[in-house]
Amino acid sequence: QVQLVESGGGLVQAGGSLKLSCAASGSIFSIKTMGWYRQAPGKQRGLVAGITSGGSTNYADSVKGRFTISRDNAKNTVNLQMNSLEPEDTAVYYCSADIAYSANVRSRPYWGQGTQVTVSS
Repeated sequence: QVQLVESGGGLVQAGGSLKLSCAASGSIFSIKTMGWYRQAPGKQRGLVAGITSGGSTNYADSVKGRFTISRDNAKNTVNLQMNSLEPEDTAVYYCSADIAYSANVRSRPYWGQGTQVTVSS
């Protein structure tokens, strides 16, 4: 029983900033990768940013230089700092974490319910 709780979504004007946060709780032994995905209306869900337990990151080309992903392993949280937001960033953002609930158990992905980010022009 793992739960990912997201916060920080909302409405912001173009050029503004938002910070999304996601906290994993429940039966957690270890967390491998964590990341953020987004899905705009009529489009497929795609990776925004990912981060490994060691801190290695990767970003979608469309957000590189504007977004920063980070994590706090002690708190089982992952954050997404979004700067210079554009209307094209409008989407539902989903938190994801690859979690093993116990030792010697294969990790599996868990997902948050999503949080709406709307960037007005």
